[in-house]
Amino acid sequence: MRRILILLILNTICSGVQGQRLDPGDYIYPVRDVAGLYSANFGEMRPGHFHAGIDIKTDGAEGKPLVAAADGYVSRITVGTYGYGRAVYLTLRNGTTAVYGHLQRFRSDIEQHVREERHRRRSNSVDLWFGPGTWPVKQGDTVGFSGNSGSSMGPHLHYELRDTPTQRLYNIVSEGVIRPDDDLPPRILRIHYIEIDTLRGVPVHSRPESYAVVRSAEGRYRLTREEPVGTGRKGYFVVEASDHRNGVNNTFGLWSLRASIDGEPYFEYRMDGFTHDLSRCCDAVSYYPLQLTSRNEVIRAAQLAEAPDCFYPLMADRGLVRTAAGERRRIRIEARDDCGNRSCLEFDILGRGESFRAEADTTATTLAPDRTTVVRIGREVTARIPAGALYEPIFCHPEHCEAPLSDSIAAILSPGYRILPVTTPLRRAMTVSIRAFVPAKLQSRTVLAARTAKGRITCIGGKYADGAVTATTRTTGVLFVAADTLPPRIRPLFTTGEDLSRVQSLRFRVGDNFSGIASCTLLIDGKWVPCDRFPMQGTLVHAFETPAARRRHSVQLTLTDACGNTARWEGTFYR
Repeated sequence: MRRILILLILNTICSGVQGQRLDPGDYIYPVRDVAGLYSANFGEMRPGHFHAGIDIKTDGAEGKPLVAAADGYVSRITVGTYGYGRAVYLTLRNGTTAVYGHLQRFRSDIEQHVREERHRRRSNSVDLWFGPGTWPVKQGDTVGFSGNSGSSMGPHLHYELRDTPTQRLYNIVSEGVIRPDDDLPPRILRIHYIEIDTLRGVPVHSRPESYAVVRSAEGRYRLTREEPVGTGRKGYFVVEASDHRNGVNNTFGLWSLRASIDGEPYFEYRMDGFTHDLSRCCDAVSYYPLQLTSRNEVIRAAQLAEAPDCFYPLMADRGLVRTAAGERRRIRIEARDDCGNRSCLEFDILGRGESFRAEADTTATTLAPDRTTVVRIGREVTARIPAGALYEPIFCHPEHCEAPLSDSIAAILSPGYRILPVTTPLRRAMTVSIRAFVPAKLQSRTVLAARTAKGRITCIGGKYADGAVTATTRTTGVLFVAADTLPPRIRPLFTTGEDLSRVQSLRFRVGDNFSGIASCTLLIDGKWVPCDRFPMQGTLVHAFETPAARRRHSVQLTLTDACGNTARWEGTFYR
């Protein structure tokens, strides 16, 4: 009870300094001419981060007008390949900042300024900041048009509201600013039970015991088994769930998960808001080993040692459920969405006669969250895991293992090494060095790589020097040295010499096999011009900036990947 009171006090204080309560009457809808449907909600668990806003569907089309939600001014404009792509930030007079992401284009005067800055800097990406006098806006003024830029899988608007002084993100649905059409309660899909034992101050988690769940009525669920769930002397539950909204097939994240035992609440997770430095902590709120491969949210109904308190308005005994042998207790789990719908699951648990016991391993290395540890594997591998990287103390067993076979993706140049299991999330990056023999002609093309939980080979990066490749990374699992020897791919989406007088842009299909495209340079008639790359679509586009002159033009596109491999395409078009 004392811990519950302390957490309630801390969260009250935290709420006071992190931002004001929003007044829904201050804002209008940020996009016009759409049906008002959604594809993602605030705080959904993504790989390595919470989703920072809501995604508004634009009915499968680009070019929908985006309007200022309240009076203020344009304070920032960004253009980039990944993330929000083209984005506009409005600092509003009411103390909040509105963010619009994945734009097709800005309104004409802003677009012209951005174009001039890209030319002046000879840079495809820009990050521009403005004071109150440059681009003031009134509520309802158009600021841009919706699109599909950046890390976007389809046309939509990513929309955020932040507290301007702290940049704390708001859940604008639970605050009532955005009101989706939603009378569908969350779906509870299955539960998992995990026991804990402690060795030398390190919590050791058992393998999950999983139980299927079925719906017995709207908003009510039960286990498919009739008998109680067997539990040990100390453990916790993990809940796999998702949410839906009217009119769309998308799945959404939960707003709150609450648990009680014998009628007494002991745990609640709630997604009301966060600052960007806490976004990666989704890996602690979730049960990361299952969240890695699940399409649903997998929420741990317990708090890891270094998981921030602000996500847990209610917490007793860190969410642990304690049962003596033969003791029967009643668990209730309630899942809620940010539109007020809720579902519940109730079941009995029964204390087992025997509990999970972790086996001592004198060969294991102990890693603690509050200190930096250097892990070595023979003379080949050195890994520096900094303080603050882990969410709880762990044992690790660094080892040699097989690397993936060489294939067309990359040349594999070392054995594999497992410093941490792939199921270990890191809040801060570790620094890894792997020694390997690399032929001189490959040294500039050599990086660290990893085999993911799904078995794919992915590039980490880094540089080769003094016989080793060194990189900073949050990637865990099997790491190894690899070389990228293939240049990026370029295929024009027009034929050389084609008449492009009736089209608005020059388009290419581009891609890379492994390390990713790092830079793009497009020249028309020998002069640098800006281009936009859309990585999700695999395209690169230059929007023509001048009227057709009815003459032939030369074009040269040069792409360089992160390992320095370069591809160049040259041709002509008529316009």
